[in-house]
Amino acid sequence: MHAAAYVALLEATAGRAVMLDPDTFTSPDSERVARLAAGAAVQAAEHAVGSGEPAFALVRPPGHHAERDGAMGFCLYNSAAIAAAAARAGGLDRVAIVDIDVHHGNGTQHSFYEDSQVLYLSTHQFPFYPGTGAAAEIGNGAGAGFTVNVPLEAGATDGDYARVHDAIVLPVLDQFRPQLTIVSAGYDAHERDPLASMRMTEHGYGLIVGGLAQVAQRHGAFMCVTEGGYELPALAACLEASLKAIEDGARAGAEHAAHAADLASTGRSERAIAAVRTAQKSFWRGL
Repeated sequence: MHAAAYVALLEATAGRAVMLDPDTFTSPDSERVARLAAGAAVQAAEHAVGSGEPAFALVRPPGHHAERDGAMGFCLYNSAAIAAAAARAGGLDRVAIVDIDVHHGNGTQHSFYEDSQVLYLSTHQFPFYPGTGAAAEIGNGAGAGFTVNVPLEAGATDGDYARVHDAIVLPVLDQFRPQLTIVSAGYDAHERDPLASMRMTEHGYGLIVGGLAQVAQRHGAFMCVTEGGYELPALAACLEASLKAIEDGARAGAEHAAHAADLASTGRSERAIAAVRTAQKSFWRGL
C-alpha cells in the first residue's frame, strides 16, 4: 500500500520531532501510534468480516490524505486504504470505502483509482483542501466509475448530506454490493468544527451513518475508522450518534428513510447531484 522507502522514512522519525509537510509534523511517538492506528483498522475489518458484527476503530492520527509515498494533512499511514488492501489480499472481491470527512481523501482515491474492486465514494466540501475531489474525477482504466466524488459547496446542511446520500451514495453502494464497507468517519463537517465551513450536526451524522450501515450490511460487513474532527465536544457527540445508529441497526436505517426527506436541503445538494449524474450516469443505473 505504502512505498517501502516512505515506510522507512516514517520509521526513521521514531524518537524525533520532524516536519513532513507544511501541515504534518511528528512527535517522538507518532510513527508508532500511526502504525497502531492502521493495525486497528485492519483488525476492525477482520472482526467485521469474520463475525458479521459491525466494528469501529477509534484511532488517531487520521489517514485518508496519506499518499503511497508521502505524508499529508496530519496523515501518516492511510488506515482505511490499508484495511481495504488487507481485506482484498484476504480474499474479498468487492470492498467499498465511503469517506464522510469534510476534506476529500486524496490518498485513498489515488490508492484505488484504477481498481474496479475497491469502490471509493466521498462527500466533501469543494473547492477546499486538498484541492482534489471534483465530480469529474471518476477513476481510470478498469477503475473508471469506481471513484464517485460528491463535491458540496460550503454551507451544506444535514439536509444536503441526507439528500446526496439518498440520491447518489446509497444507490451506488447498493449496486456495488460490497462484501465489506469501510467508512472513513471524519466529523469535521460539523457546524462547530474550526477547520471547515459546513453546517452538519450530530443528528445528521447519525442519520447518514445509520443509512450506510443498513445498506452495507445488506451485502456484507461494515466498519468505521475515524478521520478528522477538531472540536472535541462536537466530535464526541457525533461519535455517540454514530455508535447509536450502528447499534440500532435496521431501526436506524428506517429512521434515516423516515427523517431524511424532512430535513431542509439547499441548492448545494442539487448542484452536487447534477454534477455527479453528468460524470457517472453511464456507470451506475438510475443516475
